[in-house]
Amino acid sequence: MTSFATDNFKTEQLKNARVKNAYTEKQAYLENLLKSKELEFSSLEIYLRAFKNEGILEVWTKNKTEKTYQLLTSYSICQSSGTLGPKRKEGDLQVPEGFYQINHFNPLSNFHLSLGISYPNQSDKVFADKNRPGGAIYIHGSCVTIGCIPITDDKIKELYILALEARNNGQKTIQITIFPAKMTDKNFAMLKSATIDKNILNLWEDLKIDYQRFETSKTAPIVQFLPNGRHLIK
Repeated sequence: MTSFATDNFKTEQLKNARVKNAYTEKQAYLENLLKSKELEFSSLEIYLRAFKNEGILEVWTKNKTEKTYQLLTSYSICQSSGTLGPKRKEGDLQVPEGFYQINHFNPLSNFHLSLGISYPNQSDKVFADKNRPGGAIYIHGSCVTIGCIPITDDKIKELYILALEARNNGQKTIQITIFPAKMTDKNFAMLKSATIDKNILNLWEDLKIDYQRFETSKTAPIVQFLPNGRHLIK
């Protein structure tokens, strides 16, 4: 096994059997995949994009010294719940939409391994139920969901390792943007016809700005949350 630099966080994670087994099963494959893109575990950074309508989770990667990301792989979201539109209340079965971060590595998940998503964000807190906005949203294994993003036990092993290595390389903020759909002009027109909720339309407009920006720049968004729930995206 290749020797990687480790910090206390990775060392603690590797004490868990599921994480250790994931490395045993997936490390060689991931090393070769990264090598094919001229990437290395030792300098890896990642950015995630999820598309609810298409059922796809994209993993974008770069070396720390690079400015722009390239697509490493995509995973199928193997089960869905709710409809297009953001999460607004505990129990509404909705998958969130917006700008988030990975905020928890759970090696003891009921769904094999899981990566926490920082819902509710500052925008969600403006619009979601003030008493019961919901939470505990994860990317995880298995193939069941009541508002999370499941990608099967096999694929969560790969993503968990990629995220853990990025975290180990000093990437404290791993961003994930969750879209209702790929925000092409055609899809955006479809979305606009699906709701009259102005706050949802505003969110989708902000996500469309980021989608189009990233398609050109291949750089992760810098997002400022505004007091009215909108976003300033750079």
